[in-house]
Amino acid sequence: MSFQDATPQDEKVLASQPGAAQEVLTHTASLPQVLTEEKANPTNEHQPFKVRLNESLADQNLQRALGRFAPSWRASRQDVFSIEETDYGEDYTFTKLRHTLREAKDHAIEHQPELIAQFIENAEAAGATVYRARTAAEANEYVYNVCLHHKADVVVKSKTMVSEEIELNHYLEEKGIKPIETDLGEWVAQLNHERPSHMVLPIVHKTRQQVGTILSNATGREISRENVAEQVAVIRAEHRKSFLTAKIGISGANALIAESGTVMMMTNEGNGRLVTSLPPVHIVLAGYDKLIGSYAEAMTQLRLLARSATGQHITSYNTFITGPATPEKEMHIVLVDNGRSQMREDPRFKDALRCIRCAACANICPPYQQVGGHAFGHIYSGAIGLVVTPFHHGIEAGAGPQSLCVSCNACETVCPVEIPLPSLILDVRHKTVEAKGLPWIKKTIFGLMARPRLFGLALRLISIGQLPITWGSKYVRARRFGPLKKVPMIGRIAEMASWRSLPAIALKPLRDRIKKPAVAQISEEPGLKLTICYFAGCMTDRLYPEMGEAVIKVLEAAGIQVAFPADQSCCGLIALNSGDRKNGMEMAKQTIIMLEQAMQKQQADYILSASTSCVVTIVQDYIRLFEDAGDQEWLRRTQQLAEKVMDFTSFMDRIILPSGILSSRLQKKPQEGVITYHDSCQSCNCLGLRAEARHTIQDALGLELKEMPDSDVCCGFGGSTSIEHPEVAKRMLKNKLQNAESTGATILVSDNPGCLMHLRGGVDVTGQPIRVVHLAQLIAEQLPNDKK
Repeated sequence: MSFQDATPQDEKVLASQPGAAQEVLTHTASLPQVLTEEKANPTNEHQPFKVRLNESLADQNLQRALGRFAPSWRASRQDVFSIEETDYGEDYTFTKLRHTLREAKDHAIEHQPELIAQFIENAEAAGATVYRARTAAEANEYVYNVCLHHKADVVVKSKTMVSEEIELNHYLEEKGIKPIETDLGEWVAQLNHERPSHMVLPIVHKTRQQVGTILSNATGREISRENVAEQVAVIRAEHRKSFLTAKIGISGANALIAESGTVMMMTNEGNGRLVTSLPPVHIVLAGYDKLIGSYAEAMTQLRLLARSATGQHITSYNTFITGPATPEKEMHIVLVDNGRSQMREDPRFKDALRCIRCAACANICPPYQQVGGHAFGHIYSGAIGLVVTPFHHGIEAGAGPQSLCVSCNACETVCPVEIPLPSLILDVRHKTVEAKGLPWIKKTIFGLMARPRLFGLALRLISIGQLPITWGSKYVRARRFGPLKKVPMIGRIAEMASWRSLPAIALKPLRDRIKKPAVAQISEEPGLKLTICYFAGCMTDRLYPEMGEAVIKVLEAAGIQVAFPADQSCCGLIALNSGDRKNGMEMAKQTIIMLEQAMQKQQADYILSASTSCVVTIVQDYIRLFEDAGDQEWLRRTQQLAEKVMDFTSFMDRIILPSGILSSRLQKKPQEGVITYHDSCQSCNCLGLRAEARHTIQDALGLELKEMPDSDVCCGFGGSTSIEHPEVAKRMLKNKLQNAESTGATILVSDNPGCLMHLRGGVDVTGQPIRVVHLAQLIAEQLPNDKK
């Protein structure tokens, strides 16, 4: 279990509970009255997504608790993997271990029928009874029949997310059987009539003050709101009688080892061993995805799970159970399908069956930190919850929560089995759109964007029509709308601009500012003598043409010839991220054709973009798009094109700076203030860029850079997510700007127009004295004749 606002000493107490079994066996206490009189069916179980979301946003304790947890987890995880690499060498790096476990899990998925047969044979030879449940209903019915056979009216449970998935507690209560959660966090959640909000740390969203209140209400006596050790002691005492008297114990499994029929269970509390050994009957609930071939593979999982879940070297209790504890006892293993076979049959979604339920994807997820697991999920939370929910509970259950994903890709970087979570979430969005359709406004906009000429004309008309509210400035500010706020659609825009000023459409886009002809003439001075095809992206072209001009200025200063295809339009990123593959694919094909023709016409060496989001779309998303469509011709063309595509930051670091050609032309003006850098999600999480921009700023420009806290955490833009869920995006933006401000920075630099739009808009509303610029603009300012 875990709850926040605990001191380091408190956390040591939590990690060691409930203590030695002998101490537990020598005491008894009555169950709390709340469990004998009220059903523990979670009150938030079937609430609509919007209700759950609004409740989470209003819960200040939740944000305080999760705000403490995420940074400490990141630090602990980083430390433990660094120590492993230092102490044990290359074979124990995160990269090596995760690849090894991925291969083991993939083998288990591909050979599932054989491993199931092997596991069942070995488990039954050891004395266990194995039952295969196709559905949640079959699993529940089997457990109930075992309870009936043994006349059990109370069952004790160790932590098992599968029991949450099949809603076992509610089912048993309907049948008159009382389930008692013995995991500390699970029990507190049960007392408060909640589901766990996290797969590993059920009450990570609770403060100790809240836990004290819940325990006081449950026991009918005053329990400390501050002393965690006292709270834990109360929970230990309350469970002792149930351990001794229950006829059935129910547990989950972290792995099912086929070669021996063994159940592996990893816990930080001794209750798991008590549940599985004291009652006469032990029932294991586990999905087919827990199958693994050998002990050696299970050891790799053991190494990765604790480090990924809680930042520990190893969990406190690692238990291996092969058959019943004694000949007089029974062991039942219920293998649950409940949509897993459907996932296995899908060439993309079968990857999700690798999951070991470490919840690292939730721990690192920025929106999760704002709203918690009850909103960001259904039963399973975090990124993996968004992926598996439609298979376990239907598309409707996953439709709302998936919209919270900002596509930052952080989850994929920490996943210990390399599940491509971001792309699978987009697949879920596509399935949602297929089932429910697009909102009319998105359908209209994406349809327009898929028609470049019409889209361009519309933007030119808007650039003129916006003048009454922009007054010719670069921003759409809420205070300028006046009476127009009463017009429904305009009022919605005014609301969006109230916390983040929106960018005005440029009266003169980049395509109109570039000197003719389309290819700039190279100077006679020495240079790189390269030609690049510049793909600006629609945001740079139509919203921030000055960024594009800066890119061109830097490239020309390095002696590079720049070709700007006049027929370029949107790459399709926004549509694809919203699940609209029809229009997204149309824009992808238009972009590929345009770039192919431009490359051939200009004999260009590279395709360059200063928008890392556009680069990721072309070199990664297009490939997945055409792979899924089974279109080999377009896939081949995309792969050929992707070999030539490079982002501006990488181009500076790998091509321009090593040549030394730019250094003689830089004026290296005196630094006007403190500079800090924001790593855009697409740059660091998708393209792996970390040091490249810093080399340019510090080494090439000779400027001092002061790192902000959490520079690589999402700023909250997330494309349309910041429009659909403005309160979530607003809080993430506030955190980012506070981190930037903490450095004393007067200049905030990034390399992605989406982030820059979000950050500039926030700075404009708050009035913070920070200038937000693209890396190309920072470089261009150090060149002669800079136009500000």
